Amino acid sequence: MNPYIEILRPGNALMGAIAIVLVAIIDRSFTLPIILAMLAVFFETAAGNVINDYFDYNIDLINKPERPIPSGRISLKAGRNYGYLLFLLGTICGFLISFLTSNWIPFAIVLIADVVLYLYACKLKSTPLIGNLTVGFMTGFGFVFGGFAINNPTIILTSIYLGFFAFVMTTARELIKDIEDMEGDKSEGAKTLPILYGEKPTAILAVILIIIDCVLCPLLYYNHIFGFYYLIVIAIAVILFLYSAILIIRNQDRQTAGKASKYLKIGMLVAFVSFIFGSF
Repeated sequence: MNPYIEILRPGNALMGAIAIVLVAIIDRSFTLPIILAMLAVFFETAAGNVINDYFDYNIDLINKPERPIPSGRISLKAGRNYGYLLFLLGTICGFLISFLTSNWIPFAIVLIADVVLYLYACKLKSTPLIGNLTVGFMTGFGFVFGGFAINNPTIILTSIYLGFFAFVMTTARELIKDIEDMEGDKSEGAKTLPILYGEKPTAILAVILIIIDCVLCPLLYYNHIFGFYYLIVIAIAVILFLYSAILIIRNQDRQTAGKASKYLKIGMLVAFVSFIFGSF
């Protein structure tokens, strides 16, 4: 794969854009602002991934030496400038959305995302729990951004619901990823939650968040946001979430944390599919 595509983590960036697609499906509208919102989220997520790799160069030499920057396929300077370009593209998309809708909240959201993503990469990531909450917040923010791009009060409320669920589950996954990445984080003096307080307490916190999301999932049906088909598909996601919780609470070694993180990611994709089915 071309290193300039690989460093984007296109899967993650597309997942961010999917949040906009889901909100658009719920509203049953695909307008130019929605397309621009998809591009904005893709560029912003990709920019965050690239600038994160730039600041994580030394850590990735241990944890992920095959990544484009530590492997030498992209220089540090080129990686930094690439990240800046992606931030600029996302910001331009946000401006165009606000110009077209006469609503400057989407542009403000993109500007906030620029600042938060950069601060996360250079400062917040190594801050215990704050870094995890930041990633969760930005994931949930994508849904809210989609709601404001559509500029429909009902859809904005729905997007806030979806954003909250994404926030909680993403935070849980980030905690588990911290357990997986402990070796490299320690070498760089990072102060993540598992390093400061241990793998077991971190796993317990992640499991609590997973259970909270699983328990609250039916609310999207009972509040008439989604229909009956949502319950059928979301049940599969809940099974994957609970399986991940069982894995990480039993064992906190790096390999198990990697598996738990993977199943959480798959579960989140299934949850996204449930939102689509629930809209019909």
